[in-house]
Amino acid sequence: MDRKQRQDSKASDLTRRDLMRGGALAAAGLAVGGVPRAYAETDVTKTRSYNPAMEYRRLGKTGLWVSAVCLGGHWKRIDKMVPGVFKDGKKWLSADLNNKGFRKNRRDVVTRCIEHGINYIDACTRQEILTYAEALRGRRDAMYLGFSWYQEELRNKNFRTVNALLGTLDKGMRQARLDYVDVWRITMYEQSGRHTEAEVDEMMGALEKARKQGKVRFTGLSSHDRLHIKSMIEIYPSVLQVVCTPYNPKTKMLPEDSIYEAIKKYDVGVFGIKPFVSNSLFKGDSSPDSPTAEEDDKLARMAIREILRKSVITAPIPGMINTHQVDNMAKAVKERRELDVAEAKQLEEAMDKAWARLPADYQWLKDWEYA
Repeated sequence: MDRKQRQDSKASDLTRRDLMRGGALAAAGLAVGGVPRAYAETDVTKTRSYNPAMEYRRLGKTGLWVSAVCLGGHWKRIDKMVPGVFKDGKKWLSADLNNKGFRKNRRDVVTRCIEHGINYIDACTRQEILTYAEALRGRRDAMYLGFSWYQEELRNKNFRTVNALLGTLDKGMRQARLDYVDVWRITMYEQSGRHTEAEVDEMMGALEKARKQGKVRFTGLSSHDRLHIKSMIEIYPSVLQVVCTPYNPKTKMLPEDSIYEAIKKYDVGVFGIKPFVSNSLFKGDSSPDSPTAEEDDKLARMAIREILRKSVITAPIPGMINTHQVDNMAKAVKERRELDVAEAKQLEEAMDKAWARLPADYQWLKDWEYA
């Protein structure tokens, strides 16, 4: 390709990006930072599995009302409930998806969520999509389902084009026997700024096309890169309706240029991952008979109360390995938000210890103390 061809190609790419960004705004009926009137008037009592004992929060400009605590897709300690379920030591993604105990555990947890009015599941791996689609079989309209098949999305160099990403969506929907997806939120590199502008444009194009085709209702992404998330929200305000980011009790808003300023301005729904800093908050191993189970339950509730008190994100999405943990999260929503002096001190000390015991591969969580 000669110099003129490269320049023409670059100009064409820029035109395409500008058209997509502008066209997305026009198609959604949005001014910058605006909200379509129809979305703003959604009746909360019409949401899935509505329960008056549960609190619901509006998921940004999607107009969906989701429970104040939702179900994260991970099951990292499920071997405490189903011994031997992991095929490869402690690697949770090696779980035998056909194990009867595992399938019953996941269906029971989903059932208890529905009973409490918890109405969103965030599935971000092939294994999670297949598992939760099966757990929802026959009651698909009871919960909203978030979709990301991360193994064949942007983290894989072979899946960084519109067509490749749409192929992943079609494949996942076919294998999971899904007629539609509520939220397709593509998983990017944790430091998503590593992606090129062209790769980001391809991702946005896939999200837009899938929504226009009626395969997905709403669109977004997962990233741990604060500045890049903020930039993408500002550039693609209608495509990015939902983001998944880390959020824990230590997280505070920066006094200037906080990511949450952009989130509020552009009315983005936010799911907070790792609310218990990858289980480092707890003393025990999540076994039902753990000697610290009661203390860990209290710490979990205090962490959720503190996160909800700040009202910065829409909902934290902890992974839960048994129905008792679901009950505990529902209890946290009902408890008063403001921690008393003793509780605040206990949570602060527990979080300091959690920070100190973070394994090497989770040190990045400390980057989310200020956002």
